[in-house]
Amino acid sequence: MAGLKELRLRIASVKSTQKITSAMKMVAAAKLRRAQEQAEASRPFAVRMARMLGSVAASLKGKPGGPPLLAGTGRDQVHLVILATADRGLAGGFNASITREARRFIEQLQGQGKTVKVLCLGRKGRDMLRRGHADKVIGTIEDLTRPRPSFDKANAVAERVLQMYAEGEFDVATLFFAEFKSAISQIVTRQQLVPFHVDEEEAAPAADGAVYTFEPDEEAILAELLPRNLAVQIYKALIENNASEQGARMTAMDNATRNAGEMIKKLTLQYNRSRQAAITKELIEIISAKEAM
Repeated sequence: MAGLKELRLRIASVKSTQKITSAMKMVAAAKLRRAQEQAEASRPFAVRMARMLGSVAASLKGKPGGPPLLAGTGRDQVHLVILATADRGLAGGFNASITREARRFIEQLQGQGKTVKVLCLGRKGRDMLRRGHADKVIGTIEDLTRPRPSFDKANAVAERVLQMYAEGEFDVATLFFAEFKSAISQIVTRQQLVPFHVDEEEAAPAADGAVYTFEPDEEAILAELLPRNLAVQIYKALIENNASEQGARMTAMDNATRNAGEMIKKLTLQYNRSRQAAITKELIEIISAKEAM
C-alpha cells in the first residue's frame, strides 16, 4: 500500500492536471464558438459553387477539349492524397480517425497497383503516417489554422496542387478532412478535387425542360472557375477541420477533467483510510505499552 506522503503527492499532481485540462476545455470552447460560426458561414458558398460548377460541367462531360481540371489526364495511375489534420494533439480521436481513413484509402490504392503521394496539411497526419507510409509523404504544410484559417492560405495550397498537376506529378487528387457536426460528432469526409467530380444528379436534365445559354461559353467559365473552386473547397475543409478539432478537444478535455475528479475522490478515500489505519495503529501501540508497564 502506498504511503501517506506518496498519496498526498499523487493527489496534488492529479489536481494540477485537472486545472490544466479544465483550462484547456474553456479555451477550446471559446475557440469552438468562433470556428463554428466561420464554418456555418462558409458552407453555403462552397456548396453552391460546387453545385453550379457541376451543373455547367454536366453539359461538357465526356466531350473532348474540356478544361484539364475537368477532363483529367486520361490516366488513373498516380494519386495525390491531401491529408488535412491538426498541428497539435490532445483532441481525442480527431487526428487518428482522419488518418485511419486516409491509410485505408492508400492501402486500397496500393492493392490496385497505383502510385500514391501524400501532401499533409498539418503535422499530426505526417507523424501518424511515419509508420508504413513515410516514403509517400512529399510535403507538410503547417500552421494553416493558426490563428485561424484564411482563404490566402488555402489558395497557396491550391496553387501548389495546381502546379503539381500541370507538371504531371499526379492524375487524381483526393482530400481527407473532418466535417463538423457538433462538439461530439465529426464526420471524416473524402472528397475528390482533381479531376472535378460531376454529380450524376447535376448531370440530369432540368426538370422543367429549360435550356440555358452561357456567356462566355461553358469552357471559358470552367477554365476560370475550376481553379478557384479548388481553393474554395480546400478553404472549406480547413474551416471544417478547425471547428472539428476544437470540438473534439473540448470534449476530450471535459472527459479528462471528469476522470481526474474521479481519481482525486478515490485517492482521497484511500488516503483517509491509510491515515485512519496509521492513527489506530499508534493508539494500539500506546495502549499496549501502558498496559505492559
